[in-house]
Amino acid sequence: MTVNESESVHAPIPDAGIAVLVSGEGSNMRALVAAAEEPAWGGGIACVLADRRCAAIDWADAHRIPTRVLKLKDHPDRRAWDLALVGALDGFEPDLVVSAGFLKLLGPAVLTRYEGRILNTHNSLLPAFPGVRGPADALESGVKIAGATLFFVDAGTDTGPIIAQTAVPVEDDDTPESLLERIKSAERVQLVESIGCLIREGWTIRGRRVRFGQR
Repeated sequence: MTVNESESVHAPIPDAGIAVLVSGEGSNMRALVAAAEEPAWGGGIACVLADRRCAAIDWADAHRIPTRVLKLKDHPDRRAWDLALVGALDGFEPDLVVSAGFLKLLGPAVLTRYEGRILNTHNSLLPAFPGVRGPADALESGVKIAGATLFFVDAGTDTGPIIAQTAVPVEDDDTPESLLERIKSAERVQLVESIGCLIREGWTIRGRRVRFGQR
C-alpha cells in the first residue's frame, strides 16, 4: 500500500438485507431473488424500489416482496426526490443497495447516506466505454473482448471501485443488441456470485482495489 492509499475493511454481513433499485423488466432483480431463496447465499431481498411503475415492480408485488414507487414528477424537485428515496430506503434498513437497471442517477443524499454500500453493474469492462452506449462503443472501437463490470457507486458516472469483471468475447457478426444480450447473461451470474461473496466473506478496499475477504 502506498502512502496515499486509503484502506477500508468490511466485515461479513450475516443475513444481509438487500434493497434493489429497478426501472424496467427486472431480470437482475429476479436473479437476486432466486439466489436469496438459497440460505447458503447469505442474504435476502429487503425491498424493491422503482422510479416508475414497471414490470419489475409488478413481479415483486406478485411475489410479495415489499415495493415502493417514487416518481420524480411527484416531487417538487430532484433534491426532494433524492431525499424521498433516502427515506424509503431507510424504512427497510438495507445493508446493501443494488442498482439493477435503475434509470435515475443517484443524488448526493443517497450517495452520502449509503456510501460504500451501493452497487451497480455496467455492460462494459470499465474504465473502457462508460455511459449508455457501452456495447455499441465496444463494437465501434474494434475490441475483441467486451464484458460486464460490477462496482461500488460513487459521485461519478461508472467511476467507482471495481468489484468484479467478466469477459465476453466479441463475435465477428455481433450487433450492439446481440453483444448486449450475451453481456447481460454474464452480468447476472457475476452479480449473484459477487454479492454472495461480499455478504459471506466481507471485503477490503485499498485505494481503488476491491478484494473479497478481510485482508
